[in-house]
Amino acid sequence: MISKEEILSIFDGYNRDEITIATVGSHSSLHILKGAKLEGFSTAVITTKDRDVPYKRFNVADKFIYVDNFSDISNEEIQEKLREMNAIIVPHGSFIAYCGLDNVENDFKVPMFGNRKILRWEAERDLEGKLLKESGLRIPKKYNSPDEIDGPVMVKFPGARGGRGYFPCSTTEEFWKKAEYFKSKGILTDEDIGNAHIEEYVVGTNYCIHYFHSPLKNQVELMGMDRRYESNIDGIVRVPAKDQTELDIDPSYVISGNFPVVIRESLLPKVFEMGDKLVAKAGELVSPGMIGPFCLQTLCNENLEIVVFEMSARIDGGTNSFMNGSPYSFLYHGEPLSMGQRIAREIKLALELNMMDKILS
Repeated sequence: MISKEEILSIFDGYNRDEITIATVGSHSSLHILKGAKLEGFSTAVITTKDRDVPYKRFNVADKFIYVDNFSDISNEEIQEKLREMNAIIVPHGSFIAYCGLDNVENDFKVPMFGNRKILRWEAERDLEGKLLKESGLRIPKKYNSPDEIDGPVMVKFPGARGGRGYFPCSTTEEFWKKAEYFKSKGILTDEDIGNAHIEEYVVGTNYCIHYFHSPLKNQVELMGMDRRYESNIDGIVRVPAKDQTELDIDPSYVISGNFPVVIRESLLPKVFEMGDKLVAKAGELVSPGMIGPFCLQTLCNENLEIVVFEMSARIDGGTNSFMNGSPYSFLYHGEPLSMGQRIAREIKLALELNMMDKILS
């Protein structure tokens, strides 16, 4: 693991008057870059030539770092370009997937906003479950093997794959039938199937809750909420029930978009309590814990119990649903505020207070 001291030593060599906010052109990069520009920072996007159109059309990037493949972003040449730009990387799901978690932890020697140590706790189901459970949050029951399946379950797989390959089932036999089907399509491997995460299928309404923890203000902020738009399950439910069985289509849960939502106001005390508990426990288990954005992906059942089925320990793609601010971020600041601009504002404050050690890793 790259030490914090090494990263801070690199940052000490930066020109603090010419900081560049950089990220990979994917996931939530548009409002990360736009928010940085709104706060007066220079911006840089790492992209391939066939994927640079949005960043040019929306004029959010001042500088472009081109790679042949996104997997090249961990190359020393790219890192050197970033350091020459006095860059601070804002990591997101695609950045971690392309760079590789091992590289992020051990080889990517560019100052990063947030706690890079906590990213593994998101990626590995056992660590994620430990953090959520020890935080006192309600999580779905976990099954240790397909042989234990005794009712409706959701089957998930490692990594930030946006729901690709996930499937519901109700019996051991159905598990293996669907696993073999996705394997034949090249969606799953034997390793994926061996590492399957099987959990209770919770019926409820979906709320992805986006928080921001400011170590400078010692404050957990509720920034926004969204729900996922998933293919093809959201297409299937538009088909009349009497026709669904005739289609013979296996539902999939690949995220294709997000809707902004608000939760009923009487549930907000629970929402704040959940964020506070997670931040407190993360600080104990993987110090310094959550820095900046994080997300709890939840379902609210008919008893108004909020069940957490996943966690993002960095900015979540659902923040794209409030690029111009959410009802919740407006309440704090009295102005439209995206998560990207909130990140930039924290970096700006840390620079003013000479407290960059609190937000970089």
